[in-house]
Amino acid sequence: MPRTTAPTPPTTPPPLVHPDGSGLVAEIEAYLASLPAPARTPAPYVHPYGSTPQLWHAGHPLPRATLLDRALRRPARPVPVSAAGHLRLASRYIGAHGWLQGAMWDEAGRVCLLGAQAAVLAYGYGTPATVRTARVQLMEVLHATGRPAHSPDEFNDRPTTREGDVHLLLDRAAARAARLGL
Repeated sequence: MPRTTAPTPPTTPPPLVHPDGSGLVAEIEAYLASLPAPARTPAPYVHPYGSTPQLWHAGHPLPRATLLDRALRRPARPVPVSAAGHLRLASRYIGAHGWLQGAMWDEAGRVCLLGAQAAVLAYGYGTPATVRTARVQLMEVLHATGRPAHSPDEFNDRPTTREGDVHLLLDRAAARAARLGL
């Protein structure tokens, strides 16, 4: 009968898998450490079908009525936002619901510039003073960019104004308000 030799044991024993999985984690970490460094810095992943839709007020807390608010049957206290935050929220509201000229809103939910500001305020983000400060910033940007108007609403309703122009105006006014600390 031919003589068989017993297999030689490995030099390093495989990591034991403990109930907490720590052996497997060590094995995976060792494998990842053995891989070559990437040729380029990783970029954020962008799905080929786009991104997930988000609510226009994502990142801001919802207004919450306190026990006293409910007892007195009054609306919740508004969520404090800066003028810059209000302008960004107005732009996101227009992006989510659609833009309109010649009216504050329509049956489909589209809004004009003033309608977006009113909706942001009505949903409980900011105060009337915040809206006034934001509108002053809109006027300052309109005049600084050579597009004088009597009000932001007049600019919104001009036949040459497009939705992109309104978003750009809101973005520039938000940046200006942020620079000024408003």
